[in-house]
Amino acid sequence: MIRIFVTGGTFDKTYDEIKGQLSFADTHLPEMLRLGRSRDSTSAVRTLMMIDSLEMTDADRDADRPQLPAVRRILHRHHARHRHDGRDRARHSPAAWPGKTVVLTGAMIPTRSARSDGLFNLGSALSLVQVLQPGVYIAMNGRHFQWNEVRKNRETGVFEAVS
Repeated sequence: MIRIFVTGGTFDKTYDEIKGQLSFADTHLPEMLRLGRSRDSTSAVRTLMMIDSLEMTDADRDADRPQLPAVRRILHRHHARHRHDGRDRARHSPAAWPGKTVVLTGAMIPTRSARSDGLFNLGSALSLVQVLQPGVYIAMNGRHFQWNEVRKNRETGVFEAVS
């Protein structure tokens, strides 16, 4: 079984034409799975929160890592913004997820935008969570990285390995 967790982020932002800003309503995940023709009935989706990564607190990050002893494969539609301090290392290190394959993914452009990378990143993450060895990874831009060996390059708009 693959468990998919939703936390909001760029994936689920929608442009509010009246307010002229991006906001959240419901997750776009069911529609994205339908568009990608992913009909795997063993996948289970759970929305943990619908917030922007810039508003995510330490308490949110702690709720962000549920205890799932029976689930071995977890796809986390996580915010691509990660801190690399000691607390974040403890939350995302493979030691915090023994025997589990956890793939975090995100989007640089909201899913409802014509040029979004969200659907592609979700499809990549769904494939990767099924074939990677236990550990914690990030799947973005058609690549996968160890969770702590990647950074967002704001100039190019892609994720890249930390050298």
